[in-house]
Amino acid sequence: MKNISWGTGIAILYISFVVGILGLVALTTTQRVDLVSEDYYALELDFQNKIDKTRRTKSLTEPLNWKMTETTLEVQFPKEFDHKNLAGKIRFYCPANNTKDTDFIIMPNSENHQTIPLAKLHPGRYLLQFDWKNSETTYWNEGAVVVM
Repeated sequence: MKNISWGTGIAILYISFVVGILGLVALTTTQRVDLVSEDYYALELDFQNKIDKTRRTKSLTEPLNWKMTETTLEVQFPKEFDHKNLAGKIRFYCPANNTKDTDFIIMPNSENHQTIPLAKLHPGRYLLQFDWKNSETTYWNEGAVVVM
């Protein structure tokens, strides 16, 4: 084996360190970074309203219910409310990829029931976020579902 001088060894070590750092920089610049929301600061300021909505939701005598079938999400709003006064949105929030996020407008039928077709969604895990209101009283529900 050939002897390597100290100067050559230090140069090889330094060059390999620089190549390693440049490789890490290249790797990190190609990674996707999704924010939870583009307007996260405004949402943070509105967080107390979300807490109040959740508290009102927990005080309902009949809670909002939903169940998944193979092709739909079946949502049952409390029967004590008039379907004409119900409004809001249902968000399917995908934490892994914000391009999969999808919103649906709340439009229940006369029995306070709404069916949402899952064909419009990409397969994956979603957080369900119900931001709804009855007349002027607002409510918030959330849960997790997996769309196949």
